[in-house]
Amino acid sequence: MTLARALPDDGLGWWLYLGTGFLYALGRLFFAWLQARREGDGHPVRAAFAEDDDPYGKNVAFRGGFRSYRQFFGFVGSGVAVVVVAMLTDGRPRVVLLWVIIPLLVIALSYLDFFMARKERASAAQ
Repeated sequence: MTLARALPDDGLGWWLYLGTGFLYALGRLFFAWLQARREGDGHPVRAAFAEDDDPYGKNVAFRGGFRSYRQFFGFVGSGVAVVVVAMLTDGRPRVVLLWVIIPLLVIALSYLDFFMARKERASAAQ
């Protein structure tokens, strides 16, 4: 069990985990705001925060599991990309690549989840 990862002991590790979750939530809010703005909503920020109060979208984001092959392959592909970069690089290039790739992958996954929730809301509203 010497290769098993433990939870971080220092504050920086915890801030990185929390930052990833915050970045995902921020991406979801941004995409909801952008959609409300494109639809001509008078208060797109309120609409973005009210996305969870949508009666058609109850439990859309909280069902768990992967609702489509896109989500599954997005998740697996992101994990593979991070592992490949971590294995093939070392030192400064590894740090730089991971600091660039991980936020991009988190934002891409938040868009994919937002897109799937939007599609499910649209089909439930009809």
